[in-house]
Amino acid sequence: MTAREAGDDPRRWSGELSDNERNSLADSMRGTRPRISIEQALREHWLEIWYQPKIDLRRKCLAGAEALARIHHPNFGVLLPGTFLAGIDDESSARLTEHALLATLRDWSAFDEAGFNLHLAINVPVAVLLRLPVPRLVKENRPRAEHWPGLIVEVTEDQIARDITLANEIAKQLKISGVSVSIDDFGGGYSSFASLRELPFAELKLDHTFVRNCAVEGTNGAICQTAIDLAHRFGSMAVAEGIENVADLQALQVMRCDFGQGVLLAPPMPKERFIALLNSRLNRPKPQPEAAATPPQSGSQVA
Repeated sequence: MTAREAGDDPRRWSGELSDNERNSLADSMRGTRPRISIEQALREHWLEIWYQPKIDLRRKCLAGAEALARIHHPNFGVLLPGTFLAGIDDESSARLTEHALLATLRDWSAFDEAGFNLHLAINVPVAVLLRLPVPRLVKENRPRAEHWPGLIVEVTEDQIARDITLANEIAKQLKISGVSVSIDDFGGGYSSFASLRELPFAELKLDHTFVRNCAVEGTNGAICQTAIDLAHRFGSMAVAEGIENVADLQALQVMRCDFGQGVLLAPPMPKERFIALLNSRLNRPKPQPEAAATPPQSGSQVA
């Protein structure tokens, strides 16, 4: 989960904090923003998994979604990852990842029932992949539908670059359980193109700093085009994240980028709102309460 996404309009709800928790929260707010621990969010059931749609830029349709963590605080509404991911330790990161992973696997079935077989993605740090038995968790909790497309695990380029051999071994283990690897934030790390040949990745996600203004800034546009061509040469998909304006969207389509994410296309949203969006795309009417049976009138015919 990344701290860069723009959240949807926060919704607030009531709740009570203990005196210690209220004092701790008040202390944290004396800086800039409230800081909530993952342990507290899980204990109080404040942690939510939101979804940002991933759009097929060629077919102009919904192709998948990325799972993103949000804390729905009783007093401060929806908090973005910057308030709880900064400085997170490996143990808390593993707990957050396990919660998000299991929720994402469960939620796929709800999206499938709405008529969409979506490829869902979740961001997982390499340190958590070494700590958490992701292949076993997926194998034990994956949807049993034969048409389940698998799960995408996003790992940032800089983390992969630290140990390509280790990343390759992790990718092979994940593949057995139906999990493919996406290289996130590509262009912002230090990996060489040659080293990527050793890693079986399904997607290459263009770093948002290069996607922004790629239509007008020559360097950004060149980096995006190179990354897209590289992904295609390796038989993988190219995904542009952080699309914020129409000009950049059109430029990426000309570059033959496969998928796109960003607030221009769709913001992150709670699962319920995402399902409502899916239903609206299919023009499905909302369920109506059953009308009470009316006894037939005298002389009327009953089919």
